[in-house]
Amino acid sequence: MRLDGRRESTNVDDRRGKKVGAGIGIGGLIIAGVIFLLTGKIPTNLIQNMNVSSNTETAYTPTAEEEELASFAKKILAGTEDVWTAEFKKMGRTYDPPKLVLFTDAVQSGCGNATSSSGPFYCSADQTVYIDLSFFSSMKQQFGTAGDFAYAYVIAHEVGHHVQYLLGTLSAAHQKMQQVSKTESNQISVRLELQADFYAGVWANRDNAMFNSLEEGDIDEGLAIAARIGDDYLQKRAQGYTVPESFNHGTSAQRSKWLKKGITTGDVKQGDTFSPAYSQL
Repeated sequence: MRLDGRRESTNVDDRRGKKVGAGIGIGGLIIAGVIFLLTGKIPTNLIQNMNVSSNTETAYTPTAEEEELASFAKKILAGTEDVWTAEFKKMGRTYDPPKLVLFTDAVQSGCGNATSSSGPFYCSADQTVYIDLSFFSSMKQQFGTAGDFAYAYVIAHEVGHHVQYLLGTLSAAHQKMQQVSKTESNQISVRLELQADFYAGVWANRDNAMFNSLEEGDIDEGLAIAARIGDDYLQKRAQGYTVPESFNHGTSAQRSKWLKKGITTGDVKQGDTFSPAYSQL
């Protein structure tokens, strides 16, 4: 991506070096590890059950690579602010951007305490995206794919959940998920995640229109990582078989499809993942 000269967002809370103790216990750690392996992140309800026991600050000196990634994340966040401000204006709305918290190891959020193993996540309780920058190194090690656009997609996806929150989609979906079976709840979760993928694609399209930010190979990077975080890919890798009724993020094909649709169209109106039959997603 071409980001030279781009501004950095000021909606960033850098908590790197702050240590947070979590009272989750050995059993919780095992459960968290399994869920992360299968889905790529820890569900909000598990994060909420992690109690904070301490919050201390220690001497911390980031590496040059970490500082570069921090600057990158701030520029991508700034890009999402510019794009979604413009898109919400088209809708006759005002975009209130999320904050971004950079942390190491563990963090206290409005949704409870979480560790780096939960992966990047969005908390609607405090309208904040949380990320440990070491996640980007893990992406390269675990999935064999990396690149600046792949990293940007991760951030843009989480910001996509904030867009859902502002539009009322997120709260309506979560309310519905409490009223249906586990299988149906998982299907609603898939719809949410695919729409966040679509919104990440819309951001890429509009950011490129504004700043000519995309380079050759960028889109392929995004589609490659989307394919490697599909539920089917992760489950086959972890256990050798899939359990479709447990999918809660979407298959590799679905995630790639909706990301690509967002990139291709750049049209927010084409991101309805809730009206189609589940089998047609």
